[in-house]
Amino acid sequence: MAKRVPSVVLVGRPNVGKSTLFNRITGTRRAIVTPIAGTTRDVIAHPAEWRGVPFEVIDTGGMFGASEDPLHELVLERGRRAIHAADLLVFVVDGREGLVPGDHDIADAVRDANKPALVAINKTDDRRAKAGAVDFYQLGFDPVTEVSAEHGEGVGDLLDEVVQRLDKREGSAHDESPVTDEVAVTIVGRPNAGKSSLVNRLVREERMIVSEMPGTTRDAVDTLLTWHRRKFRIVDTAGIRRPGRVARGGQVEAVSVLLARRSIEAADIVVLIVDATQGATDQDAAIAGEADKAGRGVIIAANKWDLVKDRGPDFVKEFDETLRRQLKFLDYAPILHISALTGERAPKVLETIDRVTLSRQQRVKTPELNKFVAEVTAAHPPASPGRAHVRVLYAAQTGIAPPTFVFFTNVATKFHFSYERFLVNQLRDRFGFEGTPIRFYVRTRRRRVRGSEGAEGSKGSKGSKGSRQRTH
Repeated sequence: MAKRVPSVVLVGRPNVGKSTLFNRITGTRRAIVTPIAGTTRDVIAHPAEWRGVPFEVIDTGGMFGASEDPLHELVLERGRRAIHAADLLVFVVDGREGLVPGDHDIADAVRDANKPALVAINKTDDRRAKAGAVDFYQLGFDPVTEVSAEHGEGVGDLLDEVVQRLDKREGSAHDESPVTDEVAVTIVGRPNAGKSSLVNRLVREERMIVSEMPGTTRDAVDTLLTWHRRKFRIVDTAGIRRPGRVARGGQVEAVSVLLARRSIEAADIVVLIVDATQGATDQDAAIAGEADKAGRGVIIAANKWDLVKDRGPDFVKEFDETLRRQLKFLDYAPILHISALTGERAPKVLETIDRVTLSRQQRVKTPELNKFVAEVTAAHPPASPGRAHVRVLYAAQTGIAPPTFVFFTNVATKFHFSYERFLVNQLRDRFGFEGTPIRFYVRTRRRRVRGSEGAEGSKGSKGSKGSRQRTH
């Protein structure tokens, strides 16, 4: 059985450069970096490796120090929780500012946690910072390393110290057996729809900060969850508002929305959270449209169902019909009625993620597919706008995640949109493909050429010309 990968937690005051160091170590841009103190609120995790030793880097929200963030107390609580769960702490300080009282407060918290720890003096590319670096030795931690997270200087030395201490742990993580593949799940929706509450409910702990204040979540935050031996990496994203409102929200919100969109592109499954008390909006449709366009599996979760379920026996049917009309391009996406607050039907989310994941990976054998195509097109042949009768000669599934099909015809390079929809619906009825868009191509098969030019012409006989793709 695989052992847990050790966690390396970055702690420090607001704006000392923890998020920059996190991005440098992980080789990502997962953590938002701005000059605004307290930008990072939630705990962000990402796998990393150095000299063959795997570990997980965790960036915490800014602890201690002055902050005008109304959620600072929750940030502080999350930071302390991360400290006590860590295998190794990297205490990040600001070399330019020098040793300040807030650093002493964090040093006390680190000592109280009784965890292996080392100090990283950041921003030491500055001459003044180098001169004051000696002051940090009085904190009593060994070793003390000097780095510039922005430029990468000294980060290798820091990581050498990190893996040296991880190696001393009994049963070091690099001796582990390989872990199973993870399913990347991104939770998206408008602000305050309940995304973070759902993540907390699924992982059964308060990993995400939840507040009635829209825009609480800023980073795209990973949480690894094992369910029935399946591993889900669940990413909670910032609420995506209309572009005009995002522009007025400032730099932090603009970057948050960008990271949310990147998380959609990197996901396997996208769970769209819709506020059941308000129903779907044009913005919900726009968010879901990005997932559909990217070919991701999509699940619609109507949250806050506990507030609307007593509206009468016909409400469920009316709600779902309205939702289908508003998100008509997501007719393949299952709809769940949940309450992240009470936990009602929340386990159904994980069950549905598992089903949709398998559906995206499904492959139809070519003989079975062509038998299906022959039956369907014989009963309902495609329209023939010209003189030549259009026949589907054969079909093939050329890809998965999303399922991708190519239909080869004698003359047509496209079908009428309604006929494409008909074929896709028939595919779903026969083979499932729940929760996933289907890519659809139509191509004309070239004919073999006889006579003196036959040899040359036959070289292209396996090819095709003309194609058109649609997603359904």
